[in-house]
Amino acid sequence: MTGRGAISRARRVVVKVGSSSLTTAEGGIDPARMSALVDTLVDVRARGTQVILISSGAIAAGLAPLGLPSRPRDLASQQAAASVGQGLLIQQYTEMFDTHGLRVGQVLLTVDDLTRQSNYGNALRTLGRLLQLRVLPIVNENDTVATHEIRFGDNDRLAALVAQLVRAEALVLLSDVDGVYTSHPDDLGAQLIHHVLDVTALDVDTSRTGSAIGSGGMTTKLQAAQIATSAGIPVVLASAAQARAALTGQAVGTLFAPIDRPRPRRLLWLGHASITKGSLALDDGAMRAVLRGKASLLAAGVTGVDGQFTAGDPVDLVDASGRIRARGISNFSSVALPEMLGRNSHELADSLGEGYGRAVVHRDALIVLTPTDTEVPF
Repeated sequence: MTGRGAISRARRVVVKVGSSSLTTAEGGIDPARMSALVDTLVDVRARGTQVILISSGAIAAGLAPLGLPSRPRDLASQQAAASVGQGLLIQQYTEMFDTHGLRVGQVLLTVDDLTRQSNYGNALRTLGRLLQLRVLPIVNENDTVATHEIRFGDNDRLAALVAQLVRAEALVLLSDVDGVYTSHPDDLGAQLIHHVLDVTALDVDTSRTGSAIGSGGMTTKLQAAQIATSAGIPVVLASAAQARAALTGQAVGTLFAPIDRPRPRRLLWLGHASITKGSLALDDGAMRAVLRGKASLLAAGVTGVDGQFTAGDPVDLVDASGRIRARGISNFSSVALPEMLGRNSHELADSLGEGYGRAVVHRDALIVLTPTDTEVPF
């Protein structure tokens, strides 16, 4: 399923709504906007579709009660606003869905929950069980404990990672813009792009950010689209006012087509959600073999080791200029690797033991990155 019909026929859909689509200009929750979204999602559920809602708005909802005129810049104030606002937000959702006989469950996630293999299974089990129990999960980043250095930064990225995690069949991003334009929507002559076949080849101006209430802009939405489409998930970006039309497959917003052959979940996690513990520098021959020949990385092609990591940790693979070109799971620790550099597998097996003749990174645990994969760290 790749066209608009894929959205309306999806059996499991992730819907993300931004802060500016839920709040008033002053920053408080707008009941009318929330009610319209809830009514739409209730109807989607009624046709037999499982729904996971990724909802921003906790910080925005906490502004008015705390007397803050705008979204604060410092992390402590953002966390305070989130602490107050998250309860108000989920209370409103609970009451509104309850009028339709639907129960909701709050799921607050941190980067650790989706970037460590030992943790993301827990998130998957929780979301899966909620869906089995016919509960509508409402997901948000746990802003009260997030830090500047380790956070999703915007719920667009979180939504794409959740969609990938739960194997959603569609992702709908609802925002204060009604799609991707050829230039900024305010520019004279800007035209809506209705269909994007390859998000990595899209060339549009994303330099201007979103509203004063929200934290994201078009850049984060395109990154989310790349993550989801690489998992074989079609994505629609539309305005919150177009939510019903977008979810019923009507020609609104911008549709991002999924790639024909989605990558395995483990490689998607490795490419888009993992946090690397170090890096391996490769010589030109090894880098060519990895990028073009889809070969495993052998110790003979490694020229340097940086960082501290153990066997089984994700590492970046960098070229001679220091650019990150690929990512993989290392079979050896940063302690063991230095004496292995530049040596062939037979020599290593003879001198250090048979286990040292293995690939440093096996091709089945390696993913080649596009430039946009490395642009936005957590």
